[in-house]
Amino acid sequence: MSESPSKIKIAIIGAGIAGLTAAIALQDQPHIDVQIYERARQLRELGVANALSDDVGFRNRTGRSMIYRHYQTDEDVSSDVPHGPVEYKHQTARFFRPHLQRVLLDHIQQGRLHLGKAFESIAKDNSTDGVIIKFRDGSTAKADMILGADGIHSAVRRAFVPGSSAKWTGHVFFRTVVPRSHYQHIEGLPDEAVHYWAPDRTLFLSPLPRGLYAVVAAHQCDPNDPDQPYLQAEWDQNVNIASLRPLYKDWSPLTRRILDATPFIKVYPNTAAKELDSWILGHGRVTLAGDAAHAHGGAFAAGGSLAINDAWAFAQSVLHHLPAGGDWRVSLDDSGVTKVLALYERTRKAHTDRVQRTVQQRNQFLVDQIKTKQTDEELRQKMKSRGDLAWVHEHDVEAAFARAKLELDQPEEASVQPGFQQREQSRL
Repeated sequence: MSESPSKIKIAIIGAGIAGLTAAIALQDQPHIDVQIYERARQLRELGVANALSDDVGFRNRTGRSMIYRHYQTDEDVSSDVPHGPVEYKHQTARFFRPHLQRVLLDHIQQGRLHLGKAFESIAKDNSTDGVIIKFRDGSTAKADMILGADGIHSAVRRAFVPGSSAKWTGHVFFRTVVPRSHYQHIEGLPDEAVHYWAPDRTLFLSPLPRGLYAVVAAHQCDPNDPDQPYLQAEWDQNVNIASLRPLYKDWSPLTRRILDATPFIKVYPNTAAKELDSWILGHGRVTLAGDAAHAHGGAFAAGGSLAINDAWAFAQSVLHHLPAGGDWRVSLDDSGVTKVLALYERTRKAHTDRVQRTVQQRNQFLVDQIKTKQTDEELRQKMKSRGDLAWVHEHDVEAAFARAKLELDQPEEASVQPGFQQREQSRL
């Protein structure tokens, strides 16, 4: 990293959606030196206006963000629609993660991404007010503040909160993305994102840009059952799809034809962790973003949005607390960095804590449900009376940031504006 004393050094651990987005938001600032450290030696999965284009994200043509279908009749039982007018580019879109990461990577300035840098530890830099990052290859880097964006099994998070490891929830996903040509012979193939529900399992189907098609099967196991077959399954592990098809033997002919035509699939045991007490870690100079901050383990297909909102809020918090002129480093004593991280945490944590708690409640409900036999009538009622998740999918991070600034910068003024606070809190 640059040793220029006039620049603020920000290190981002992890080159996923959150890390890349945060770097893009900060890299053009003349007083900021932002560097990304990624443990992988090559990025196989690698936005920024073009990340919202139809070439990268798929949107349902009818404007319904999700369509819920009965597993035996193929009928549309219910659907999700936006609560108000939504600009086309902001409508719910499905991404193939490698496409999105590739678009983001294209916007990263040359020389800012360092591969093969697996995080090991962070120590206080006694020669400055900053910290020193040590990587497993023996190299080090200095930084004034660190954003840990290294995923659900974050090494940065576990370095400071050892008991925060993500644990298996019993929910198992089987996912694949293949050329749509595999299904071209199937009459009635869904041309919008649909979610089939059965009493004990689901099937998500969706076209994707660039001629691809996504198939995601899921079912709930008892995480305390030592005999369940996926207890020792590894993330992204190939499984024999022939073993999956019998689980859907009593489903509609259409869904069975789709599974029969699916050439391969991988298993993803769902893991999650409890919400953290604080996101301000490591000598008050380390924070987290994305799955590293909120290891929810399945936030209703909003994981990418949560990561991008985290990255935006972190960048805005940095820029808000650093003066536009003069020596920016005067703001980088411990108290100055704490103000930056406190604003970021105030903007995001209440919302993502609620997401995590909601996911935990859903997972426990699913575990309890497998012990009872749900009737078809009960299934249909559940599909129609789903909890309203607009607070997740339509969360206004800009409004949350404005409220957080007011609460921290002018607490007395914020306290006498209950209407403003109540309106924005309702979005969380």
